[in-house]
Amino acid sequence: MTDRPDFASASLPRHLLRGAVGFGSLVGAFALVPVVGPVALLLLPVGVLALRGCPMCWAIGLLETVSRGRLKRSCADGSCTLTSGRPG
Repeated sequence: MTDRPDFASASLPRHLLRGAVGFGSLVGAFALVPVVGPVALLLLPVGVLALRGCPMCWAIGLLETVSRGRLKRSCADGSCTLTSGRPG
């Protein structure tokens, strides 16, 4: 277990769904202000929560979700190497 943050989701479809909800809520919060007024800003916390804090965190999580299991990092004696995590 590493002590660095993990932004990846359990699956790619789940991560993409989080992104759609998050970005949709953020855009909707501002796009709906002329229609429903400041009440539309209640979508902001939904978007931030779905993106786990920020759009960059979601993007990093997307990369981690896609690469999960494909690369393995191992460190020994102050030197780290990347190796393929795929068998064969």
